[in-house]
Amino acid sequence: MAQKRDYYEVLGVDKNATEDQIKKAYRTIAIKYHPDRNPGNKEAEEKFKEAAEAYDVLHDPQKRQQYDTFGFNGPGAGGSGFDPFGGASMNMDDIFSMFGDIFGGHAGFSGFGGGKRGPQKHRGSDLRLKVRLSLQEIAHGVNKKFKVRKDITCSHCHGSGAEAGSTNDQCPTCHGSGVITHTTQSIFGMMQTQGVCPTCGGEGTVIKNKCKHCGGTGVEKGEEVVEIKIPAGVAEGMVINVPGKGNAGQHKGINGDIQVFIEEEENENFVRDNNDLIYNLLLDFPTAALGGEVEIPTIEGTRLKVKMEAGTQPGKTLRLRGKGLPAVQGYGRGNGDLVVNVSVYVPKTLSREEKEAIEKFRQSDNFKGDAATKRSIFQKFKNYFS
Repeated sequence: MAQKRDYYEVLGVDKNATEDQIKKAYRTIAIKYHPDRNPGNKEAEEKFKEAAEAYDVLHDPQKRQQYDTFGFNGPGAGGSGFDPFGGASMNMDDIFSMFGDIFGGHAGFSGFGGGKRGPQKHRGSDLRLKVRLSLQEIAHGVNKKFKVRKDITCSHCHGSGAEAGSTNDQCPTCHGSGVITHTTQSIFGMMQTQGVCPTCGGEGTVIKNKCKHCGGTGVEKGEEVVEIKIPAGVAEGMVINVPGKGNAGQHKGINGDIQVFIEEEENENFVRDNNDLIYNLLLDFPTAALGGEVEIPTIEGTRLKVKMEAGTQPGKTLRLRGKGLPAVQGYGRGNGDLVVNVSVYVPKTLSREEKEAIEKFRQSDNFKGDAATKRSIFQKFKNYFS
């Protein structure tokens, strides 16, 4: 299988391109490689399909975010990588029906003789779900099961929309083509525009005896348990697209997708900063002064032993490399770090013996900050507000 080209490269636009720029770039390429302009040219047809696939992803904000985050290895893509068409084989009819409107016609391309289109399939609508994940689930990835209420294939007619034994008749309006053609006079000459047939909805046939169970739609309300694989490293606000698990398409059409919106639960130990995890270590005064070994919790559930130097100051930061969260699907840099901010605990109440012990050190120069220490603390204070 040939290596896929970057979608931005296919359309020749920058990664910060606006929706209008993406639409204009796709229109230019699609006109150049349109089948009516390149009859029998397989290379042009492939470029036409490649541009349509790129446009399908980049003009949709959710699909674009997923592609920018995961590349071609998005969750739900399976072994073949990112698949914006939900596993269905992409054909010219699908492209005409999905993107033809950007060319000024109803659903067809104008100015090229209308193109050779056949009956088209209905696509089911997408569904949206929210899922709240703990940091532990985000760190390792997780499979989540949902019972989804949605449109499913009719159990009576098996999606055909017709009663058993009934046949479909050729549409009298479009004569089975699924489209109607309008010819108009313009300053550029005669222009032809194709649109979806209003009688058959683009299918080319009409049902003679509609299914009494679904009313001829081919779908009914039902439930399905959907298992969704959520990769490690996802973040609040990300959207995972699960192809083919949305509402069923009418008359054995194409299933819609499920979009899963990610939310994060708060963690009692850690605060997330991108892929880094921040932990506040409350150090007792004797260990801060004398040094010693402390234990730091990790997102894995284990505890790391870390040696603190004598004279550790409040505000000191330790960085444990690679102990944070992983990057999604390996994109970006590797695992984040575990950042440990050190605070020193000062007790609010003391016993008489403790007060007497501390009074002995009050006059000692070692317990008075020197000028260098004061400057260091002041600089950290300035940095905090800068």
